[in-house]
Amino acid sequence: MQDDGFVELPITARHALKAGSLPGPHRDPFDRMLAAQGQLELLPVVSADAALSNLGAERLWR
Repeated sequence: MQDDGFVELPITARHALKAGSLPGPHRDPFDRMLAAQGQLELLPVVSADAALSNLGAERLWR
């Protein structure tokens, strides 16, 4: 991954708290965590899953 310019983004307590506070009925904890990390780290999420947008995530793949 590093050869391709990717870096690891560990899950922190701050991310977990944000994921737990996201609105809506979406219950997939992994989606909630991706959305929370994207919002807090100001990073878009690469996903075709529209549910992530409903959680407030910016998506690159539509």
